[in-house]
Amino acid sequence: MPLSEKPILVTGGSGLIGSALISALNVMGREDIIVTDLLGTDQRWKNLVPLRFSDYLEADQLLSVLESTRLRDVGTIFHLGACSATTETDASYLIRNNFEYTRLLAEWALQGQRRFVYASSAATYGDGSQGMEDGEDGIERYRPLNMYGYSKHLFDLHAKKRGWLSHITGLKYFNVYGPGEAHKGDMRSVVHKAYGQIKDTGTVQLFRSEHPDYADGGQMRDFFYVKDAVDATIHLAATPGAPGLFNLGSGMASTWIELVTPLFQELGLPVNIQFVGLPAALRGKYQYYTCADISRLRSTGWTGPHFTLDSAVRDYVSQHLIQGH
Repeated sequence: MPLSEKPILVTGGSGLIGSALISALNVMGREDIIVTDLLGTDQRWKNLVPLRFSDYLEADQLLSVLESTRLRDVGTIFHLGACSATTETDASYLIRNNFEYTRLLAEWALQGQRRFVYASSAATYGDGSQGMEDGEDGIERYRPLNMYGYSKHLFDLHAKKRGWLSHITGLKYFNVYGPGEAHKGDMRSVVHKAYGQIKDTGTVQLFRSEHPDYADGGQMRDFFYVKDAVDATIHLAATPGAPGLFNLGSGMASTWIELVTPLFQELGLPVNIQFVGLPAALRGKYQYYTCADISRLRSTGWTGPHFTLDSAVRDYVSQHLIQGH
Protein backbone atom coordinates (compact mmCIF):
# COMPACT_ATOMS: atom_id res chain seq x y z
CA MET A 1 0.00 0.00 0.00
CA PRO A 2 1.27 3.50 -0.76
CA LEU A 3 1.64 6.29 1.76
CA SER A 4 -1.13 8.83 2.07
CA GLU A 5 -1.07 11.33 -0.79
CA LYS A 6 -1.29 14.17 1.72
CA PRO A 7 1.90 16.05 2.71
CA ILE A 8 4.40 14.41 5.04
CA LEU A 9 5.97 15.87 8.18
CA VAL A 10 9.41 14.57 9.21
CA THR A 11 10.87 15.67 12.54
CA GLY A 12 14.57 15.17 13.09
CA GLY A 13 14.93 15.48 9.34
CA SER A 14 18.64 16.27 9.31
CA GLY A 15 19.54 13.29 11.50
CA LEU A 16 20.82 9.89 10.50
CA ILE A 17 17.46 8.16 10.04
CA GLY A 18 15.53 11.33 9.17
CA SER A 19 17.74 12.37 6.27
CA ALA A 20 17.86 8.81 4.92
CA LEU A 21 14.07 8.67 5.15
CA ILE A 22 13.64 11.90 3.19
CA SER A 23 16.10 10.62 0.57
CA ALA A 24 14.06 7.43 0.19
CA LEU A 25 10.85 9.45 -0.08
CA ASN A 26 12.46 11.57 -2.80
CA VAL A 27 13.30 8.38 -4.73
CA MET A 28 9.61 7.47 -4.44
CA GLY A 29 8.78 10.82 -6.04
CA ARG A 30 7.68 12.56 -2.85
CA GLU A 31 8.80 16.14 -2.32
CA ASP A 32 5.71 17.39 -0.43
CA ILE A 33 7.67 17.03 2.81
CA ILE A 34 7.83 19.47 5.72
CA VAL A 35 11.08 19.06 7.63
CA THR A 36 11.81 20.13 11.19
CA ASP A 37 14.95 19.87 13.30
CA LEU A 38 17.24 21.91 15.53
CA LEU A 39 20.22 22.57 13.29
CA GLY A 40 22.28 24.25 15.99
CA THR A 41 25.97 24.82 15.36
CA ASP A 42 27.14 21.40 14.15
CA GLN A 43 27.31 20.11 10.59
CA ARG A 44 24.02 18.21 10.41
CA TRP A 45 22.65 20.82 7.99
CA LYS A 46 24.83 19.20 5.32
CA ASN A 47 22.54 16.16 5.37
CA LEU A 48 19.71 18.36 4.04
CA VAL A 49 21.62 19.81 1.09
CA PRO A 50 20.92 17.02 -1.46
CA LEU A 51 17.33 16.49 -0.30
CA ARG A 52 14.13 17.89 -1.82
CA PHE A 53 11.33 19.11 0.45
CA SER A 54 8.65 21.79 0.43
CA ASP A 55 9.22 23.57 3.76
CA TYR A 56 11.51 23.70 6.79
CA LEU A 57 11.07 25.06 10.30
CA GLU A 58 13.05 24.74 13.48
CA ALA A 59 11.68 22.13 15.86
CA ASP A 60 11.14 24.61 18.70
CA GLN A 61 8.62 26.41 16.46
CA LEU A 62 6.65 23.33 15.47
CA LEU A 63 4.25 22.99 18.40
CA SER A 64 3.25 26.65 18.16
CA VAL A 65 2.16 26.32 14.51
CA LEU A 66 0.40 22.95 14.59
CA GLU A 67 -2.98 24.53 13.93
CA SER A 68 -1.71 26.87 11.21
CA THR A 69 -2.38 26.53 7.49
CA ARG A 70 1.28 25.60 7.15
CA LEU A 71 0.58 22.12 8.58
CA ARG A 72 -3.15 21.78 8.04
CA ASP A 73 -2.95 19.27 5.18
CA VAL A 74 -0.33 16.94 6.69
CA GLY A 75 -1.42 13.31 6.49
CA THR A 76 1.60 11.38 7.79
CA ILE A 77 4.03 12.27 10.57
CA PHE A 78 7.38 10.56 10.99
CA HIS A 79 8.46 11.76 14.43
CA LEU A 80 12.17 10.92 14.54
CA GLY A 81 13.43 14.02 16.34
CA ALA A 82 14.79 13.48 19.85
CA CYS A 83 17.86 13.83 22.01
CA SER A 84 19.40 10.41 21.41
CA ALA A 85 22.51 10.77 23.57
CA THR A 86 22.60 7.82 25.97
CA THR A 87 25.09 9.78 28.10
CA GLU A 88 22.81 12.84 28.56
CA THR A 89 22.30 13.45 32.28
CA ASP A 90 19.85 16.37 32.20
CA ALA A 91 16.69 14.41 32.99
CA SER A 92 14.42 17.47 32.82
CA TYR A 93 15.66 18.27 29.31
CA LEU A 94 15.05 14.70 28.15
CA ILE A 95 11.53 14.69 29.59
CA ARG A 96 10.66 17.94 27.80
CA ASN A 97 12.32 16.97 24.53
CA ASN A 98 11.59 13.25 24.24
CA PHE A 99 8.39 12.74 26.26
CA GLU A 100 6.37 15.94 26.43
CA TYR A 101 7.08 17.02 22.83
CA THR A 102 6.11 13.57 21.53
CA ARG A 103 2.92 13.54 23.62
CA LEU A 104 1.71 16.88 22.26
CA LEU A 105 2.55 15.95 18.67
CA ALA A 106 0.77 12.59 18.99
CA GLU A 107 -2.35 14.27 20.39
CA TRP A 108 -2.43 16.64 17.42
CA ALA A 109 -1.98 13.78 14.97
CA LEU A 110 -4.74 11.69 16.53
CA GLN A 111 -7.17 14.59 16.70
CA GLY A 112 -6.67 15.17 12.98
CA GLN A 113 -6.78 11.44 12.08
CA ARG A 114 -3.22 11.64 10.79
CA ARG A 115 -0.84 8.67 10.56
CA PHE A 116 1.67 8.97 13.43
CA VAL A 117 4.89 6.93 13.35
CA TYR A 118 7.43 7.69 16.06
CA ALA A 119 10.88 6.57 17.11
CA SER A 120 10.97 4.64 20.34
CA SER A 121 14.21 2.76 21.07
CA ALA A 122 15.69 -0.61 21.95
CA ALA A 123 17.22 1.28 24.90
CA THR A 124 13.82 0.87 26.58
CA TYR A 125 14.69 -2.80 27.16
CA GLY A 126 17.57 -2.07 29.51
CA ASP A 127 20.00 -4.97 29.95
CA GLY A 128 17.65 -7.39 28.22
CA SER A 129 17.09 -9.52 31.31
CA GLN A 130 13.33 -8.90 31.02
CA GLY A 131 13.30 -9.81 27.35
CA MET A 132 13.12 -7.67 24.23
CA GLU A 133 9.60 -8.40 23.07
CA ASP A 134 7.80 -5.73 21.09
CA GLY A 135 4.09 -5.11 21.25
CA GLU A 136 2.56 -3.50 24.32
CA ASP A 137 1.98 -6.55 26.53
CA GLY A 138 4.07 -6.40 29.67
CA ILE A 139 6.13 -3.33 28.75
CA GLU A 140 5.86 -2.19 32.36
CA ARG A 141 8.52 -4.75 33.31
CA TYR A 142 11.30 -3.09 31.31
CA ARG A 143 14.02 -1.21 33.18
CA PRO A 144 16.03 1.16 30.96
CA LEU A 145 19.67 1.66 31.95
CA ASN A 146 19.90 5.37 31.12
CA MET A 147 17.71 8.45 31.12
CA TYR A 148 17.45 8.51 27.32
CA GLY A 149 15.97 5.01 27.34
CA TYR A 150 13.62 5.95 30.17
CA SER A 151 12.35 9.06 28.35
CA LYS A 152 11.41 6.85 25.40
CA HIS A 153 9.94 4.18 27.66
CA LEU A 154 7.84 6.78 29.46
CA PHE A 155 6.06 7.75 26.26
CA ASP A 156 5.48 4.10 25.31
CA LEU A 157 3.83 3.61 28.71
CA HIS A 158 1.77 6.79 28.31
CA ALA A 159 0.63 5.76 24.84
CA LYS A 160 -0.45 2.37 26.17
CA LYS A 161 -2.42 3.88 29.07
CA ARG A 162 -4.21 6.29 26.72
CA GLY A 163 -5.05 3.54 24.25
CA TRP A 164 -3.04 5.25 21.53
CA LEU A 165 -1.06 2.17 20.54
CA SER A 166 -4.11 0.91 18.69
CA HIS A 167 -3.75 3.85 16.32
CA ILE A 168 -0.08 4.92 16.24
CA THR A 169 3.16 3.04 15.52
CA GLY A 170 6.29 3.11 17.68
CA LEU A 171 9.60 1.93 16.25
CA LYS A 172 12.14 0.34 18.60
CA TYR A 173 15.24 0.90 16.54
CA PHE A 174 18.24 -1.20 17.46
CA ASN A 175 21.84 -0.15 16.58
CA VAL A 176 21.26 1.90 13.44
CA TYR A 177 24.33 3.05 11.51
CA GLY A 178 25.13 4.43 8.08
CA PRO A 179 25.60 7.60 6.02
CA GLY A 180 24.39 10.80 7.68
CA GLU A 181 25.86 10.33 11.16
CA ALA A 182 29.05 12.41 10.90
CA HIS A 183 27.56 15.19 13.07
CA LYS A 184 26.79 12.89 16.03
CA GLY A 185 30.13 13.19 17.81
CA ASP A 186 30.57 10.47 20.44
CA MET A 187 27.19 8.99 19.47
CA ARG A 188 28.46 8.02 15.99
CA SER A 189 28.46 4.31 15.21
CA VAL A 190 31.56 2.20 15.72
CA VAL A 191 31.80 1.84 11.92
CA HIS A 192 32.12 5.58 11.44
CA LYS A 193 34.59 5.94 14.32
CA ALA A 194 36.56 2.89 13.23
CA TYR A 195 36.91 4.16 9.67
CA GLY A 196 38.65 7.30 10.92
CA GLN A 197 40.85 5.34 13.33
CA ILE A 198 41.90 2.84 10.69
CA LYS A 199 42.66 5.54 8.12
CA ASP A 200 44.81 7.40 10.67
CA THR A 201 46.51 4.55 12.55
CA GLY A 202 45.78 1.24 10.82
CA THR A 203 44.10 -0.04 13.96
CA VAL A 204 40.75 0.23 15.74
CA GLN A 205 39.92 0.36 19.44
CA LEU A 206 37.14 -1.77 20.94
CA PHE A 207 36.06 -2.06 24.56
CA ARG A 208 37.37 -4.92 26.66
CA SER A 209 34.65 -7.08 28.18
CA GLU A 210 33.92 -6.94 31.89
CA HIS A 211 31.37 -9.77 31.63
CA PRO A 212 32.57 -13.36 32.10
CA ASP A 213 30.28 -14.67 29.37
CA TYR A 214 31.71 -12.43 26.65
CA ALA A 215 35.27 -12.29 25.30
CA ASP A 216 36.88 -8.98 24.38
CA GLY A 217 35.16 -7.82 21.21
CA GLY A 218 32.62 -10.60 21.63
CA GLN A 219 29.93 -8.32 23.01
CA MET A 220 26.96 -8.64 20.66
CA ARG A 221 24.59 -6.16 19.08
CA ASP A 222 21.85 -6.18 16.49
CA PHE A 223 23.45 -3.82 13.99
CA PHE A 224 20.88 -2.36 11.57
CA TYR A 225 21.90 -0.53 8.40
CA VAL A 226 20.06 2.75 7.99
CA LYS A 227 18.89 1.87 4.47
CA ASP A 228 17.08 -1.19 5.84
CA ALA A 229 15.79 0.83 8.81
CA VAL A 230 14.20 3.37 6.48
CA ASP A 231 12.75 0.65 4.26
CA ALA A 232 11.03 -0.90 7.30
CA THR A 233 9.87 2.51 8.56
CA ILE A 234 8.16 3.43 5.30
CA HIS A 235 6.68 -0.05 5.02
CA LEU A 236 4.99 0.21 8.42
CA ALA A 237 3.74 3.73 7.76
CA ALA A 238 2.12 2.56 4.54
CA THR A 239 0.67 -0.67 5.94
CA PRO A 240 -2.93 -0.55 7.19
CA GLY A 241 -3.46 -2.39 10.43
CA ALA A 242 0.11 -2.05 11.70
CA PRO A 243 -0.20 0.00 14.89
CA GLY A 244 1.63 -0.66 18.13
CA LEU A 245 5.28 -1.18 19.03
CA PHE A 246 7.66 -2.87 16.60
CA ASN A 247 11.27 -3.95 16.90
CA LEU A 248 13.29 -2.64 13.98
CA GLY A 249 16.55 -4.51 13.60
CA SER A 250 18.26 -7.11 11.48
CA GLY A 251 17.06 -9.97 13.67
CA MET A 252 20.66 -11.13 14.15
CA ALA A 253 23.23 -10.46 16.88
CA SER A 254 26.83 -9.95 15.74
CA THR A 255 30.03 -9.24 17.61
CA TRP A 256 32.01 -6.01 17.44
CA ILE A 257 34.80 -8.00 15.80
CA GLU A 258 32.42 -9.18 13.08
CA LEU A 259 31.36 -5.56 12.59
CA VAL A 260 34.83 -4.09 12.03
CA THR A 261 36.40 -6.99 10.08
CA PRO A 262 34.74 -6.17 6.70
CA LEU A 263 35.79 -2.56 7.19
CA PHE A 264 39.46 -3.58 7.24
CA GLN A 265 38.85 -5.89 4.29
CA GLU A 266 37.16 -3.18 2.22
CA LEU A 267 40.16 -0.93 2.87
CA GLY A 268 42.57 -3.71 1.92
CA LEU A 269 44.23 -3.77 5.34
CA PRO A 270 44.93 -6.55 7.87
CA VAL A 271 42.60 -6.74 10.86
CA ASN A 272 44.29 -4.90 13.76
CA ILE A 273 42.22 -4.46 16.94
CA GLN A 274 43.30 -2.90 20.22
CA PHE A 275 41.12 -3.47 23.29
CA VAL A 276 40.66 -0.65 25.80
CA GLY A 277 38.91 -0.35 29.14
CA LEU A 278 35.23 0.50 29.45
CA PRO A 279 34.74 4.18 30.41
CA ALA A 280 33.54 4.75 33.96
CA ALA A 281 30.35 6.41 32.67
CA LEU A 282 29.29 3.17 30.95
CA ARG A 283 30.03 0.72 33.74
CA GLY A 284 26.83 -0.84 34.99
CA LYS A 285 24.95 0.65 32.02
CA TYR A 286 26.53 -1.32 29.17
CA GLN A 287 24.45 -3.73 27.09
CA TYR A 288 26.37 -6.91 26.30
CA TYR A 289 23.72 -8.45 24.06
CA THR A 290 20.90 -7.11 21.93
CA CYS A 291 18.94 -8.88 19.23
CA ALA A 292 15.66 -7.79 17.75
CA ASP A 293 12.85 -10.29 17.49
CA ILE A 294 11.37 -9.00 14.24
CA SER A 295 8.62 -11.60 13.86
CA ARG A 296 5.90 -8.94 14.32
CA LEU A 297 7.55 -6.79 11.65
CA ARG A 298 7.76 -9.75 9.28
CA SER A 299 4.10 -10.58 9.93
CA THR A 300 3.18 -7.26 8.29
CA GLY A 301 4.83 -8.37 5.05
CA TRP A 302 8.26 -6.77 5.38
CA THR A 303 10.78 -8.90 3.45
CA GLY A 304 14.03 -7.33 4.70
CA PRO A 305 16.67 -6.88 5.75
CA HIS A 306 18.14 -6.51 2.28
CA PHE A 307 21.73 -6.11 3.51
CA THR A 308 23.83 -8.58 5.45
CA LEU A 309 26.21 -7.13 8.04
CA ASP A 310 29.13 -7.68 5.67
CA SER A 311 27.43 -6.13 2.62
CA ALA A 312 26.10 -3.20 4.67
CA VAL A 313 29.49 -2.28 6.11
CA ARG A 314 31.11 -2.61 2.69
CA ASP A 315 28.40 -0.44 1.09
CA TYR A 316 28.81 2.20 3.80
CA VAL A 317 32.57 2.28 3.39
CA SER A 318 32.82 2.11 -0.42
CA GLN A 319 29.79 4.18 -1.41
CA HIS A 320 29.83 6.79 1.34
CA LEU A 321 32.83 7.04 3.67
CA ILE A 322 35.52 6.71 1.01
CA GLN A 323 33.53 9.05 -1.22
CA GLY A 324 33.37 11.61 1.58
CA HIS A 325 29.56 11.44 1.78
